[in-house]
Amino acid sequence: MRRSVVAVLAAALVVPLAPPGLAADAAPDRPATVTWGKCPNGTPLGPLECGRLKVPLDYNDRGGKTINIAISRMASAKPEKRRGVLLLNSGGPGAPAMNYSMILTYLGLPQSVRDSYDVVGMDPRGVGYSTPVTCDMPPGTSQTANIPEYALDSADVANRAKRMVEIAKKCGSSSTASILPYMTTANTARDIDKVREALGERKLSYLGVSYGTYLGAVYATMFPNRGDRIVLDSSMSNEGSSPAASRGFGQGVEDRFPDLAKFVAAHPEYGLGATPEQAKLKYYELAARLDAKPMADGFDGKQFRKGTFERMYTDAGLPQAAEMWRAVNTGQPVEPLPSTPPPPDQPADNAAAAQLAVLCNDRNWPESVEFYQRQVETDRFRHPMWGAAASNIWPCAFWPTEPIEPPVEITGHGPSNVLIVQNLRDPSTPLSGAEKMRAALGHRARMITADQGGHGAYLYQKNKCLNDATTEYLATGERPPQDFACAAEGTS
Repeated sequence: MRRSVVAVLAAALVVPLAPPGLAADAAPDRPATVTWGKCPNGTPLGPLECGRLKVPLDYNDRGGKTINIAISRMASAKPEKRRGVLLLNSGGPGAPAMNYSMILTYLGLPQSVRDSYDVVGMDPRGVGYSTPVTCDMPPGTSQTANIPEYALDSADVANRAKRMVEIAKKCGSSSTASILPYMTTANTARDIDKVREALGERKLSYLGVSYGTYLGAVYATMFPNRGDRIVLDSSMSNEGSSPAASRGFGQGVEDRFPDLAKFVAAHPEYGLGATPEQAKLKYYELAARLDAKPMADGFDGKQFRKGTFERMYTDAGLPQAAEMWRAVNTGQPVEPLPSTPPPPDQPADNAAAAQLAVLCNDRNWPESVEFYQRQVETDRFRHPMWGAAASNIWPCAFWPTEPIEPPVEITGHGPSNVLIVQNLRDPSTPLSGAEKMRAALGHRARMITADQGGHGAYLYQKNKCLNDATTEYLATGERPPQDFACAAEGTS
């Protein structure tokens, strides 16, 4: 549902992967096996191997059209300690995970975990090297399609709705339009189980961050006895991909903003306020100034609010936010955040198209523009910093197809093998959503909260309490007997 924190790291740590060359092409109704081979473009940062398998596009038509699922493996170097497979998902939806094992290694994935598992990254269906989808969106359009803009009034919502109609039409007439209806969380969970089967594992362990938590919970619900140790990091609510998930950004920004205000106040060199209260007032002042008169290059209040939201994902982004504020305050150009372009052999809008497809297919979104106008006005007052963006309209209101199946209801039926790890002040997947996921999973789950801010808990933060407990569970199976909280221990 968001600009993944993985994207921030990937901008600095890029592992290029060409389409896997060696794979099993067994018919999808028979168990496949994976032949591991080199990733043709090379993997200079680690010993990754690549493979692929075919899965049904439509699991109700297993003899019909198939699509490819691309996976990578960082094999355990100690077979005597190997427990099985740890499958990774880096969020989105729409985020590739072929190189996610390398990102986690960069963040300090403990050797005990690497010894215990073959760490497997999977580009979900429609994403990256797994038969990528597109909406044929022109450059720039995808950047506003999947993170709504701050609506100044109801007319702004109506104007955005007109643009969202056109994006939905493009998706419905794109070169991959026949694939898009089958881009669902439930189908991706089925693909995960096909990967498990192809790797010859009776069970698999799982680590998912952000949207990957919802995917993990859906997998644990659909295949309760095929999951081993499941870790959900920075959890969405049990409603998953729904208008409520986007709306949660408003709460998340309110939760996280005090960390930014405290940082600004502690650095008088920015000239943005000597106290957190003054920093908060400066935020509103700069936003209102840009609403009234954008900068010469067109940078306006909507971009300012969005830029602040994006920079609050990590503590490393707080000085970037302060620099942006200072630039606006002094009339200087705003430096854009770094981005990682897609590989040249993939659609430029692949991440956005895959994200929209999953979000719009998982649930039947309200179609009335007035519904979103009412939401925006309610959240403008409930969450004044970002609520009028979080509640704004998506292309999902005009999606060209209806969901092919009802959403999966997350329940507590199954073994007690889920660990949720969560920062208290997450701008993207707020604590309130994680608490709903925890309640839905019931006896199956335990939850560790850390007195930290930002998106991404395990390894993304220097919280030894949370990190050690998560590593212990993955490496040994020892999970906390009850929910507990970790005090603040450092910054990311």
